[in-house]
Amino acid sequence: MMTFNLPILLTWLRIVMIPLFVGVFYFEQHWMSQTTQNLTATVIFTVAAITDWLDGWLARRLNQTSAFGAFLDPVADKLMVAAALIVLVQLDRIDAVVALVIIGREIAISALREWMAGIGRGRSVAVSMLGKIKTAAQMIAIPMLLYHDTIGRFDPLYWGTWLIWAAAALTLLSMGYYLRMAWQAGR
Repeated sequence: MMTFNLPILLTWLRIVMIPLFVGVFYFEQHWMSQTTQNLTATVIFTVAAITDWLDGWLARRLNQTSAFGAFLDPVADKLMVAAALIVLVQLDRIDAVVALVIIGREIAISALREWMAGIGRGRSVAVSMLGKIKTAAQMIAIPMLLYHDTIGRFDPLYWGTWLIWAAAALTLLSMGYYLRMAWQAGR
């Protein structure tokens, strides 16, 4: 039987936010200006990112971890990030290469983890510090790129672009790390 608790509810909420997040950019300009779309999408994405941290913290704190939650949480994260990257490509705020690298890595590492778990070596490809830094860079870059408008002298597009390219580089490095760990564990 599937467990239903507050951490899983937050994860489902993150999944439900995806069509809302994407839909913001389909409103007519006379109904919602580009600036309002940018701000609304940034807020939705940021709330989703916070719920990602919060659901894990609550699951551990309330001792409500479950196999289903462990499965659903990374799926929700990957779907939200992939949706954001695709929207950013469509808005011409990032290069498609960045989106392909990040999304491709997520698919490859998910498949790798599944395969490693299938041969009883799932712990061999646990999340690394490099992967956490990559995630932090992308979770800071994406809201900056979504917001897009300058804030005084601060240019979120400029800094977000640098951070997303750094995240893409870290994505490749962390993928290499995971592949090396899997290679060593699979021998």
